[in-house]
Amino acid sequence: MASKTAGSTPPNNLTPPQRAMPKVNKVTAGDITASLKAGFSDFLTRPFMSGFFGLLYAVFGILFVWSLIWLGKIWMIIPAVVGFPLVAPFAATGLYEMSRRLQKGESFGWSEILTVMANQRKREMGWMAFVTLFIFWVWIYQVRLWLAIILQDAPFSDFDGFLNTVFFTPQGWTFLAIGTCAGAILSAVLFSVTVVAMPLLLDRETNFVSAMLTSIRVVTENPVVMLTWAAIISVTMLLSLVPAFLGLIFTLPILGHTTWHLYQRAVAPAEG
Repeated sequence: MASKTAGSTPPNNLTPPQRAMPKVNKVTAGDITASLKAGFSDFLTRPFMSGFFGLLYAVFGILFVWSLIWLGKIWMIIPAVVGFPLVAPFAATGLYEMSRRLQKGESFGWSEILTVMANQRKREMGWMAFVTLFIFWVWIYQVRLWLAIILQDAPFSDFDGFLNTVFFTPQGWTFLAIGTCAGAILSAVLFSVTVVAMPLLLDRETNFVSAMLTSIRVVTENPVVMLTWAAIISVTMLLSLVPAFLGLIFTLPILGHTTWHLYQRAVAPAEG
């Protein structure tokens, strides 16, 4: 008698195909220069729209610092300001989409860009936002930990007193040294997992783990070039914070557009 289970095995062609990991290219300092030129060109093409995203980021930073002062969290101001650029890759999502459309010669307006940004919450970008904010939270928490351990007996009741303690006392120098090392490690981790992951998720249908692994491969296979790019981002962003965050109106859009073009050079186009 024939088995009841005969022919119940599904054909192989019903198995979902496994997506291949994106291929990573070698990049050079010339790629950074070319990407910066392309990013600046994108900014000049749509300066008001690009500047809008920079303005939003700057206003958020100003309100964030003001809220810390209002809540009396004086100790959080410096780590918050220093760690603020960590969330820039997520804030630049709209800029990536603008560069993508400009590169393809597509016309677009506010509704197209904002719609794409809103739709990212239904995709893997939300997980990348979680990763970014989690590392930012770890940064703030470890600063509070070292503050409690090293500066527990230091007297400061206002922002000027905090600055004096941090910059003009031996305990403050120790706090700065340890905090700088810890911050450098966290920044390196976040940079490695996001530098091309954000634009990759916007550009292709892939999961956030694959995007992060691809980003890490770009960094490990191009360590000198990507370290140079990380240094450019860090110095530019920190200098932009000096004039009350207002420098971000210009630098965030240019760096965001540039990141898109560097991603295009660092990751090979999808096959098919």
